[in-house]
Amino acid sequence: MHRRKILIAESHGFPPAALRRLSPLGRVELADLDRAGLERAIADTEVLWIRLRHRIDEALLERAPLLRTIATPTTGLTHVDVDALERRGIQLVSLRGETAFLNNVRATAEHTIGLILSLLRHIPASATDVRGGNWNRDRFRGVEIYDRTVGVVGYGRLGRIVARYLQAFEARVLAADPNVNPEAVEPGVELVPLETLLRNAAIVTVHVNLMESTRNLFGRREFERMQPESWFVNTSRGEIVDEAALLDALRAGRLAGAALDVIANEHADRSRDPEKVVSPVVEYAREHDNLLITPHIGGCTVESMEKTEIFLAGKLAGRLSHADSASQQLLYEPSNSR
Repeated sequence: MHRRKILIAESHGFPPAALRRLSPLGRVELADLDRAGLERAIADTEVLWIRLRHRIDEALLERAPLLRTIATPTTGLTHVDVDALERRGIQLVSLRGETAFLNNVRATAEHTIGLILSLLRHIPASATDVRGGNWNRDRFRGVEIYDRTVGVVGYGRLGRIVARYLQAFEARVLAADPNVNPEAVEPGVELVPLETLLRNAAIVTVHVNLMESTRNLFGRREFERMQPESWFVNTSRGEIVDEAALLDALRAGRLAGAALDVIANEHADRSRDPEKVVSPVVEYAREHDNLLITPHIGGCTVESMEKTEIFLAGKLAGRLSHADSASQQLLYEPSNSR
C-alpha cells in the first residue's frame, strides 16, 4: 500500500506531539536540509513542511512532480511563491487567519520589547565592550521607555499585544491603522493618522502585514517626518521598509537608532555565493552600533514554536484526512456506465 512521503525539511526541535499527529497519515521523514539537500529530497515528496529557511520558488517546484501540499507554521508567506503553488494546484497550509489561536503566541511581541530596550539601553554594544576588557559605565548611558510616546504602526493582533506591554512601562501609546474602528481600540491607546504618529512618537514600532499597499510603507518621507533622534523597530517584514532611506536617516542622525528582525531579500541563498547577497543594512550594522539586526527570531522560542507546530500539524492532519476520505469515496463510487 502506498504511503505518502511527508518531509519535515527543518526538523530541529520538531515537537513529538506534532509528529504523532502526522505519523498515521504517511511516512514522515525528519531532516535538516540546506537548499541543495532539499532539491534532492523533494523529488518523491508529497507533503513538505518548512519553517523560514527555504524559499519555495518555481525552480524548486519543478523538481517536485508529486508535491501536493506545503505546510509552514508562519503567518507571513514571503518565503513561498503562492502564485506558483496555485498554478500547480498545490495547497498551502499556514497560520494565516488563525487569530484566535495566535492570540496566545507572544514571542514576537516580547522580542519587539527586547529590541526597544536593546536600543535605548545600548545592551549589545555595552556587553561587547565588557568582553573587550572595558568597564565604561558612562559611555553607555541610556534612556527609558517610561513616560515616552511610542507609536505602534499596525494595530492588529501583534500591535495590540505590544501596545499592552508598552502600557506596562507607563508609556504614552499611539496607534495608526486605517483598518481599525476607533471603538475597537483598547483603553489608554490613542488611534491617530500615521502622519500624527510619526510627528509625535519618540519610538516607532511596525506590525503590519506585507502586501502591495504596505511595500516600502516606510520611505524617505516617513523617516523625515519622524522626530529627530527617534528610534525605529521593525519585526514584521523587511520589504515594508525602504532600506536605503533607513540607512540615510541613520547616517544623517535623523534616527538615533533602529532595530530590525527582518530584512529585504532575507531568503537569498547565501550558501552559494555569500558575497553577492550581503545586504546593505547588514554591512552597515557591522560597523555601526545604532543599527541592530537579528535573524528573524521574533517567533523563535521553544514555547511558541511548539504551540504553533502542534497546532499546524493538527490542521494539516485534518486536511490530509479529508483528502484521503474524498479519494476513497471516488474509488468506490459507482460508475455512470453501469
